[in-house]
Amino acid sequence: MKRLLNLSGYYGDSTLRTSLKKLSEELSHARILDEAAMPADVVRLNSRVEVCSGNGWKRKFQLVSPANSDIKSDKISILTPMGAAVMGYALGDSFSWIFPGGLQTVEIGAVEQVRKPIDLSVDL
Repeated sequence: MKRLLNLSGYYGDSTLRTSLKKLSEELSHARILDEAAMPADVVRLNSRVEVCSGNGWKRKFQLVSPANSDIKSDKISILTPMGAAVMGYALGDSFSWIFPGGLQTVEIGAVEQVRKPIDLSVDL
């Protein structure tokens, strides 16, 4: 994660830079757990997530590394505003985040873990 976030300063989009900076700050307070100790409802790399907002929109996607991002297959990178926003939150959590359309409050509506090796190759 740190290796991916170290590249974030090279992005020209200020919303993306802000999201990645906030994620980096949150990760500095994170606890690192073994897979067996990690609660099943916490969003992490490869999780399938459903988010919904007070505005009435819902979105389902899988959180992936940049190399595996494919918007047509609903696989979004951890290095997007939405990907950075959901990382580490759990089912039922509600939080505010700055997205390209402005500040929004979203809630984690569902979390499913996908068991597969994590590919952290950086292919930006």
